[in-house]
Amino acid sequence: MPLPRELPVWKVWALAARPKTLPASIAPILVGTGVAIHDDGFHAPTALLALLTALLLQIAANFANDALDFRRGADTSARVGPTRITASGLVAPEAVLRATALALALATLTGLYLVWRGGWPFLVLGIAALVCAVAYTGGPYPLAYLGLGELFVFVFFGPVAVTGTAYVQTLELTPLAVAASLPSGAMAVAILVVNNLRDLEQDARAGKRTIAVRIGARNTRREYGAMLLAAHGSTLLLWAAGWLDGWALLTVGAWPLAWGLWRQISTRSGPALNATLAATGRASLALAALLTAALVLAG
Repeated sequence: MPLPRELPVWKVWALAARPKTLPASIAPILVGTGVAIHDDGFHAPTALLALLTALLLQIAANFANDALDFRRGADTSARVGPTRITASGLVAPEAVLRATALALALATLTGLYLVWRGGWPFLVLGIAALVCAVAYTGGPYPLAYLGLGELFVFVFFGPVAVTGTAYVQTLELTPLAVAASLPSGAMAVAILVVNNLRDLEQDARAGKRTIAVRIGARNTRREYGAMLLAAHGSTLLLWAAGWLDGWALLTVGAWPLAWGLWRQISTRSGPALNATLAATGRASLALAALLTAALVLAG
């Protein structure tokens, strides 16, 4: 997908940040903050710094992915997905990796407050997040190339992000926070699954053994459907446990979006999936917003 070389600098780096995928970072912070409000422990400065740290970590991972996938041959100028600034020749890989280091440094800076407030477990989680942001596509055993992308995404964009956001505000780890993390984790995986389905053939040629490459397009579509079902169905568990009362019905408002996504994934392939990826990000944010509202109102 060629682009004019005279693009403004900010647009070039916005492409590398992949804003259509950033709801994966925003959604769990919203839900974790909803848990904190539900439990009467909301702390605004902490919530804002948690959001900023999460966004910086994802942007750093996206920058690293842009440069490192190009170096490994997984991204070329013939890719069917959105433009990658390294593969298209807009920015040298060395410059993109320097931007990665800057984003990681900023995430470390904002995360220090979270470590101070949450204690040593957040130091361990922070180090793991920094390492995995690069190890996702870098290092001798990149997670994405080993088919571990879904596991990494679910853990860090689900339980870690939601329970971590709730804990640094309330200073308590509760079953509600753990249960509320499931929808965000599943929807983040769904975003990744669309990406991997779209890039399946190119990844296979480059030796990138994603789950999609391993199980094929048909089963990858089923995997996507399973994530939608898990994300939207798990909100009913919160209702059954008595945490949301009747406010759980608010989350039903996201179900039509999920049905629309399933219809898209069932019929689309190749570049058409770019729109489905963006729509999955929006649906993730919508479900998180509705779940957060239900948590606040039920609290």
